[in-house]
This record gives sequence, structure tokens and C-alpha cells, in this order.
Amino acid sequence: MKQSYTNEKTGIGYTLVGDVYLPNLVLPRSNEIIGLWGQRYLEYIKTHRRGFYTALKMQCKLDKHLHEVDTRANEMYESLVASIAKKEGNTEALKAEDMMAWVAAMNDIANRAREIVWNEITGGGE
Repeated sequence: MKQSYTNEKTGIGYTLVGDVYLPNLVLPRSNEIIGLWGQRYLEYIKTHRRGFYTALKMQCKLDKHLHEVDTRANEMYESLVASIAKKEGNTEALKAEDMMAWVAAMNDIANRAREIVWNEITGGGE
């Protein structure tokens, strides 16, 4: 038996594995850039929403979905940090006056914003 062959009608190549020919199927590569939020969300859906993860992967839509989630989450995070800082009066004037107080306040704001964004993209999940 030949080690591999290509079906003339379909153009699909096959490789002999044991006594069976298996198709040489390759998923298309995506050029989507997936940042921190997308990577965290990927781990979340792999663990907690396996059916959804599998469906996206089988439809070759996983990378696009992760990119969209990452983009929305980044925009939401930046917007939240800016609006909370403005609302709480954490301004450049405070930064010039008391750098350590400003840093502490910004760290607190960033942590709260991360929590809000994470709850939003996971629907309140872990």
C-alpha cells in the first residue's frame, strides 16, 4: 500500500496510519492577535464552557471570537479606569502632590476595573 495519496475528486490528501488512510486535515491559521484578556478568556471557556469552546474551534471561529473579546475587554478596562479615576478625583494634581497616594489609588482602581471586566466577559464566572 502507498504511504499517502490524494483523492483526485476532492483534492484531499490521505496518509496511511496502520491499515487505515486518514485525511490530512489542517485548520486554517488566523492572523488575529489575542492579548491578555483573550488568553484568560480562552482558559475560562476551556475549563467552564467546553461545549462552547469545542463548537468555536470546530467552526474555525475561536481566534476571531477571542480577538473580539480581548478588544472589547481592553476598551472597557481603559474606559472604567479613566471614569473611576475622574469620579474619585484621582487627578494629575494629586499625582504631583502625593505620588504614593496617587499610585495606591490607581492600583485600587485598576483592581476594581479588572474585576468588573472579568465578571462582564465571563457572565459572573470564576
